[in-house]
Formats: sequence, structure tokens, C-alpha cells
Amino acid sequence: MNFQQLEYALAVHRHKHFGQAAESCNITQATLSAMIKKLEGELGLILFDRSRMPVQTTDIGLTFMEQASRMLAQRNEMLHLNRQELHELEGHLTIGVIPTVANSLLPLILPPLLKENPRLKLTVLEITTEEIIHQLKKDKIDLGILATPLEEEQLEETILYYEAMLVYGVTDQGKRYINSKDISGHKIWLLEEGNCFREQSLTICDIKAKDMTATNLQFEGSSFETLLNLTDQFGGYTLIPELYFNNMPEARQQRTKAFKAPIPVREISLVSHRPYAKSQTNAFLAQRIQTLVAGHLTTTQMKARDMEIIGI
Repeated sequence: MNFQQLEYALAVHRHKHFGQAAESCNITQATLSAMIKKLEGELGLILFDRSRMPVQTTDIGLTFMEQASRMLAQRNEMLHLNRQELHELEGHLTIGVIPTVANSLLPLILPPLLKENPRLKLTVLEITTEEIIHQLKKDKIDLGILATPLEEEQLEETILYYEAMLVYGVTDQGKRYINSKDISGHKIWLLEEGNCFREQSLTICDIKAKDMTATNLQFEGSSFETLLNLTDQFGGYTLIPELYFNNMPEARQQRTKAFKAPIPVREISLVSHRPYAKSQTNAFLAQRIQTLVAGHLTTTQMKARDMEIIGI
């Protein structure tokens, strides 16, 4: 259980509607629902009667809401014990970043972070989701930046941004948007086994194992650039995230289309194992990354109902 879950539960209690509560918390309804379901599982309680509209807080839920309100009020009081606001990062910080995020996010955030925080010694490792989770639990790294939500109760996630998934290989320039039916039955070039972006692509395109043999070449790439080149050479489609799209040449951007709403997005979060150890550092870094990325994503201007989080 964490304070964020308490805030989400209180939002549903106030609004009596999961969608409106999600909008007030600036997250998707799917994320809010998953976090509350996880909270109910940890407590062994049912906080809300979802069969009724508007949503009703259960009797035991009302007791919980009173306690949650007191806990959040006490937290705020404790946070104000130290009025000194963190203005700069310093010391040594080791961060693990998954490859499909590192290739476009790091060039965007590292220059300003290093310039603004000259006393910060930053080590960045480009490693897989599984390795990030392992190293977080072993205290070998301080933080991870990866696709979420995770099924890891020991880890705390702070959402950094939602990133739209786009389709590359569209030759019909008259199309403004695309849907999964438009690309079904065609060859979809995918990243290698074990990559979370691969699993997200499979989900969006509703690809079954038997569908992936459209040509006599079966290839699983380790980079978006390779997948783009294969799509150019052999046809078919591949999926790319929005931050990567922003750095593509204009000719390739012309062959890339967005999905119709609700658009599939991947959720990228800052993940920690012992958030209380460096809570100010984590909050400062998360807020700075959110600010640096916001202007580069169309999802920043979207309502939560217009997005659909693709799990991993």
C-alpha cells in the first residue's frame, strides 16, 4: 500500500465515478482501476460497489476513507517539517533504462539534467525490464525507467508519461488515422523475444503465432532502425513509439500514421525499490523528466478516456 493508492481511492470516493476520478488524478481509468484493485487485494476488502451507478463506497470503505484522509493529512504535516525545497540533484545516482525508451528519451533529458545538476554523478545502464527489477531489488541500481504497470508489489511506480504507439509502413497518404484491422493479415516486423515492446505490439495488432509467417523470412530485430529498414525493403508494417518518431527523417514520418482514438499508449514510469530512502530525489527527478518530455508528446493534450494503456 502507498499514498498514491490512497489518493486514488479517495478520488473515486469523492467523484463516485472511476472515469472522472481518473481525470482528476491525470491518469487513465485503466491505471486507476488497477491500482485500486491492487489496494483492495492487499487489504482484503471491497472498497466500492461497482455494480451501482454512481459508484458507491461500501460500509467498510467509508471507514477506510476516514483513515486514509487522516493518513494523508499526517503525511502532509510531516512533509512540512522540512520546508527546504530540493533545487538540485547531487551525489551518485544509478538508473537502469530499457532500450526502447533509452534510445529516444536519454538524448532528450540528459543534456539539461547534467547541465542543471553539476554535482550529480549519473550512471545510466541500458538493460532489460527483468534486469532492472532484479537490480532494484538487490540495491545495485537506485531507479529504473521502464514500461509499466508491473506486477511487483515491492516496487513503487511514478508515472512519467504516456507515449503513443504509431504504425510505420503506411503507403496510403489519404489515410489520416489507422486501426488494427487495417494492418491485420499483413507482415508485422517485431523486436526480439523477451522485449516488452514486442509484447505490446502483439497485443495491439492481435497477432497470433501462426500469423507471423507471412513471408519465408522470419526476423526479430533488436532496434527500431532495423525494423524500419526491413519494412522498407520487404513491405508490411512495424510499430514505433512517439518519441522515436520525432527523430525520424520527414520521409519516414510521412509513412507513419497514428491510431484512431482511443489510441494505444505505453505507460513509462520511474520505478524504485526503497522510495523512502531518496524520496526527495525521486520526486525531483520525476517532475523534471515530466516537464522535459511534455512538449514532445501528443498525449500531453489528451484526455485519459482517449488513451488505452497496453500492458506488458
